[in-house]
Amino acid sequence: MKKKVILGVLTIVTLAGTMSFRIIKHLFSDKKMVSVKPSNVMAKGSFYDYSLKSLDGKETISFAKYKGKKVVILNTASECGYTPQYADWQKFHEKYGDKIVVLGCPANNFGGQEPGSNKEIATFCQKNYGVTFQMLEKISVVGSDQHPLYKWLSKKDLNGWNDKEPTWNFCKYVVNEKGEVSHFFASGVKPDSPEFLKAVGI
Repeated sequence: MKKKVILGVLTIVTLAGTMSFRIIKHLFSDKKMVSVKPSNVMAKGSFYDYSLKSLDGKETISFAKYKGKKVVILNTASECGYTPQYADWQKFHEKYGDKIVVLGCPANNFGGQEPGSNKEIATFCQKNYGVTFQMLEKISVVGSDQHPLYKWLSKKDLNGWNDKEPTWNFCKYVVNEKGEVSHFFASGVKPDSPEFLKAVGI
């Protein structure tokens, strides 16, 4: 019994330590960090090789459907200080959605700030922000259970150059018209930020 208690306490301490590290790392990270693709890099595969189910579970979204368009991928959360960015990205989608695709990937990796089910997340997004851009199923964007899409986005031996993982909720990857990662933006960069507008050619 004592061993079980000790193991339980050690597990809690380890998890708390991991979470604390992520929070501290976020607090001291550059929330407007930008990484830009250098020229002449070779990737293994492309964005178009991946797919995810829609948030409502009704269909599988093959990213090959977005060939020829720029795509912005956000890891989202419903209980974060950055959650109001949903409204910013919705406005961006309404204005530029015919040219630039916005994809939301809910994830509970940072601060436990996306605890809900896919259905609860969908209701939250619609009720509070009127989100109509494509929301995808809840996944893990970092860690041992990191989704293959995010492995490709954040491992330079796969995408050719970028090694930046999400540091918190609402980090952004931009994928160009060829299915290549062209930019990474940290949480604090919004769709009206000059560096983002430059990245997508607006």
